[in-house]
Amino acid sequence: MNTTNNRVFSNNFNWTSHYNSLSMASIRSGLKDCVNPDTLRAYLAEFLSTFFFVFAAAGSTMASRKMSPEAVADPASLVGTAVANAFALTVAVYISVGVSGGHVNPAVTMARAVCGHVSISVAIFYWTSQLLGSVMACLVLKVTTVQQHVPLLEIPQEMTGFGASILEGVMTFALVYTVYAAGDARRGAIGSAGPLAIGLIAGANVLASGPFTGGAMNPAYAFGTGLVGGSFQNQAVYWIGPLVGGVVGGVMYDKVVFPVSESPDSMRGLTEVGGV
Repeated sequence: MNTTNNRVFSNNFNWTSHYNSLSMASIRSGLKDCVNPDTLRAYLAEFLSTFFFVFAAAGSTMASRKMSPEAVADPASLVGTAVANAFALTVAVYISVGVSGGHVNPAVTMARAVCGHVSISVAIFYWTSQLLGSVMACLVLKVTTVQQHVPLLEIPQEMTGFGASILEGVMTFALVYTVYAAGDARRGAIGSAGPLAIGLIAGANVLASGPFTGGAMNPAYAFGTGLVGGSFQNQAVYWIGPLVGGVVGGVMYDKVVFPVSESPDSMRGLTEVGGV
């Protein structure tokens, strides 16, 4: 009896059709998750916020060089660029955080994906939106400014690519760690202070590393300026360092320092005694 049933089962059941139907169902489910009105608005928000940030950050460097050919070695120019980066990132995060989470940076998206807050498929679309926003900002700057070159990220000759990657990684670690802390609902309502904190750490990092790596902390910025500027030299520095540093920063906050199991009450106790 069992032999007959098994024979009927194997003869009548089409495994190929079943596998194909499951695959199509998975594809449809995946597309539904990453292509719907909410996610499309999020992708647009990431495109616009990255566009605004790169336009202001790269544009401030171009403006400094336009006013003074020696702006690269001018401390005042470095301060101005750092302030522009801080203001631009603060605004970029503020205008998009309610729609897309205010990533504005592939390193932030990578950290969110690794920690399980964003699906891989959605993260890919975020990356695409961020890269396109950066490229478009650089194209607008190149077309509209008079005989100005889009600023390329460079490292000094005496500095190694490995050292530059470590520096970018450490800065992005600090940036993403701040992003997690500023956006953690368990800390209570932070409001506009969250985007401001993110902008301030970015500006401080530019001050600290501007003469060495340019203080990018953002692969999208490096990609846009490199593509439009016509040079992909040292791109690995501005991808590997920030992506690795960002993931480590996200994991450190989300899984080690203040994991999901950690209660807000215990965090409050730490802050009251000055432990954090």
